Amino acid sequence: QVQLVESGGGLVQAGGSLRLSCAASGRTFVIYRMAWFRQAPGKEREFVAAIRWSSGSTLYGDSVKDRFTMSRDTAKFTIYLQMNSLKPEDTAVYYCAVQKTFGSSWFDRYDYWGQGTQVTVSS
Repeated sequence: QVQLVESGGGLVQAGGSLRLSCAASGRTFVIYRMAWFRQAPGKEREFVAAIRWSSGSTLYGDSVKDRFTMSRDTAKFTIYLQMNSLKPEDTAVYYCAVQKTFGSSWFDRYDYWGQGTQVTVSS
């Protein structure tokens, strides 16, 4: 098992910034890729960004590209999501997730999930 704990959510005005963190523990050696997803009330879960653990290569969802930056600290088994130029439509619960299967595509199943952290952007 891999345990994930997100932090850094909160309330921010439109145009502001927040930085989310997600710390992994447990069987961290199985991590192939880590990702951020979000879900707003009444909407489906949306892919935000992902990072391949070994190489650091990243992929972003179209709605956050050029505003959000994902990074990792391999020594701390922690990922970050720097969110700039926030918009009210970014309001959601943000979840981090781990993909453990080597060779998976960016959008294949993620095996472990955190509890989520709320981000609210006021207009």
